[in-house]
Amino acid sequence: MPELPEVETIRRLLRNGGLNSPSLINMKIIGAEVLWDRTVVEPAASIFIDKVINQTIKDVDRRGKFLILVLADYNLLIHLRMSGDILIESLDEPLGKHHRVVLILDEGIKLAFVDPRKFGRVWLLTETSRVIGALGPEPLSDEFTRGSFFQRLNNHHRQIKPLLLDQNFLAGMGNIYTDEALHCAKIHPLLKSDQITRKQSDRLWECIRSILLEGIKNNGASIDWVYRGGDYQNYFRVYQRRGEPCQVCGVDIERIVVGQRGTHFCPECQPLPSK
Repeated sequence: MPELPEVETIRRLLRNGGLNSPSLINMKIIGAEVLWDRTVVEPAASIFIDKVINQTIKDVDRRGKFLILVLADYNLLIHLRMSGDILIESLDEPLGKHHRVVLILDEGIKLAFVDPRKFGRVWLLTETSRVIGALGPEPLSDEFTRGSFFQRLNNHHRQIKPLLLDQNFLAGMGNIYTDEALHCAKIHPLLKSDQITRKQSDRLWECIRSILLEGIKNNGASIDWVYRGGDYQNYFRVYQRRGEPCQVCGVDIERIVVGQRGTHFCPECQPLPSK
């Protein structure tokens, strides 16, 4: 699933242009197609088309793993889920079998939401709080402070790995960057959040931010066929490196399942404290 660095990379591409595609800012939507109705959560697909046509794209934003196209009168929210992606294509390029929603823009291009597994979703709303209002703080924002993070950790009695994956606790973290940050901070993924000391919390806060920034710098990670363009996978510390030596201590990386998610860690660098 695309996580914060991958979604942020897409946001910057759509907003600023690059890779032979222009910025979408101030482009007008002159046509739309919904090729799989269930992709659009709200409103109904036919109403979505009527409302989105003639809207101008004013900005491209992000909240957690949500991509937000700020339109003149609405907000278009896109969640890529497991396999979604955003493509900018010429109008004469044929639609693929995985195209779900297509917006035709007045500059002779189209914005296509493609999603092979059909888990991705789209909302067209005037007010976004019903969908994203409960999300936790942005880990790269000013409101995400060392002190507030430590307090939030100690307000829960949960294993740290699932807690960091909880989007209502912290927005944007996923399996990749959580494993990487926990290794950086030398914290075992099964450690309970209220057992984490202030020193460990500060270190984890620093690692979350530095790992995410490193991921963004490298345009995210391309680890399968559903996301393209990033190369952060070349810098993984532990993720998908089971059986390979830890880059810090040389002990083999192990894989366990935590909260139904495959989890990679170093048993030497990230020991679980005895009770």
